[in-house]
Amino acid sequence: MALSNQFEPLDKTQHNIKAFRCGKPVMDEFLHRYAAKNAQLGLSKTWVLPDRQPETGKAAIAAYYTLSLLSIAPEQLNDGKSLPRYPAPVTLLARLAVASNYQGKGLGTTALLASLMQAVKASGLPTYAVVLDVLNEAARAFYQQFAFFKPLDDAGMRLFVPMRVLKKQFQAA
Repeated sequence: MALSNQFEPLDKTQHNIKAFRCGKPVMDEFLHRYAAKNAQLGLSKTWVLPDRQPETGKAAIAAYYTLSLLSIAPEQLNDGKSLPRYPAPVTLLARLAVASNYQGKGLGTTALLASLMQAVKASGLPTYAVVLDVLNEAARAFYQQFAFFKPLDDAGMRLFVPMRVLKKQFQAA
């Protein structure tokens, strides 16, 4: 195994997409069926952490995350800032998963931090925040370890962090 130290854009000719299994069928199916197609259509972009294995032609995927854009009502982004009355652009952390055989090694945190850094440095249009939908209670417990996430809904299953907070966080690191 030669686990890479950085994420790279998904490339179905270089990465073994169909072999990825994380224990959550919806996350597996997205990578298997939709990630490459959505990137081709300009709907989202997926980055993977490859594990290059010389005996196979394609690299295994240890973890992945997907970013997209979204517009959200400004009143939902209740972080003390006065925003215009029209929908605000945000970056959506649409997917984040770690392959079953790589779980328990800190790759979830690695993937989360890589996705947030990617959102900060992404070229193109500016966005106000990063928003994510929490898959289940275990995922919510994972995200709650990071004090900068705020709830966007009463159930706490949609979270956000303002881009200014991330920029400050990553400049200090």
